[in-house]
Amino acid sequence: MSESSASVVKVIRCIVCPTGCQIQAISKGSDIVFEGYTCKRGLEYAEQEYYEPKRILTTTIRVENGFLPLLPVRTDKPILKEKLDEALSEIAKTVVSAPIVMGDILIENILGLESNVIASRNLTQK
Repeated sequence: MSESSASVVKVIRCIVCPTGCQIQAISKGSDIVFEGYTCKRGLEYAEQEYYEPKRILTTTIRVENGFLPLLPVRTDKPILKEKLDEALSEIAKTVVSAPIVMGDILIENILGLESNVIASRNLTQK
């Protein structure tokens, strides 16, 4: 296969360590080859980011009887990037009641993605 048939499909900046390698996902025929990483963890991160990107979702949820009307929340595990909007919609439909302790599970197994929505701070009642 000639070099001219290879092309960069995506550039991924690794965030696993402070080095911040710029990894190229290169199309070579029907294969994707990763170049530019300096460690195995970088390769694993690039493969995950290319084939199935995931993110920790951070947002707020509505609270009744709370000292504040909104509470910051996040998922306890990364969820598929393509499911973020759907998860946000599900969280927007949810109202929880105070008091809440940081780390409380407010939505269990959101969208069946094996990730819980948890409280990011304590919130007392009015």
